[in-house]
Amino acid sequence: MLTLFYAPRTCALATHIALEEAGAKFEARRVNFAANEQRSLDYLKLNPKGRVPALVTDKGVLTETPALLIYVAQTHPAAKLIPEGDAFALAQIQSFNSYICSTVHVNHAHKVRGARWADDTDVIEAMKKKVPETMGASMALVEEGMLKGPWVMGDAFTIADPYLYVISTWLAGDGVDINRFPKIAAHLKRMEARPAVQRVLAREAA
Repeated sequence: MLTLFYAPRTCALATHIALEEAGAKFEARRVNFAANEQRSLDYLKLNPKGRVPALVTDKGVLTETPALLIYVAQTHPAAKLIPEGDAFALAQIQSFNSYICSTVHVNHAHKVRGARWADDTDVIEAMKKKVPETMGASMALVEEGMLKGPWVMGDAFTIADPYLYVISTWLAGDGVDINRFPKIAAHLKRMEARPAVQRVLAREAA
């Protein structure tokens, strides 16, 4: 059985949703960020990066959301979370998830994790002030050129959708009005209506 280490309101939510959508057999274990559990010796032995998500499999531990999402999809083919036999479409999904991971998430992190990049408090504050602009620009790019609708890849729900959903839930806190982006706002509502998403949100809120 798989074990997902997660913390609420983090990008681990994307993998949590994917596992639920796939009908996977898994255990969800919360990492208590308030108690700095992610920096504990026990957790660092599991994931030296000291972050979530981490997914324990029968072959070892996987980290980084794009890797976990594709692993869930490929190990649960019946769920059809990736296109079958279409290398180009799969690469598009990987391109989308890589953009979320390497650019959009980093934009967001400048608000709450500025100390990763700078020690000067003025610089950290300047990074925070930039977040609404950078997140807004990223969402405009998704809205105008990446989100095909109704799902990221069009008619089929894929592993790109939970990842976009997570980012969408962060926008208000990042000073971005999601209503500027009608397709993204509709996608968020569509995600919230899915039973698997509702089950995961209830589990993480418990």
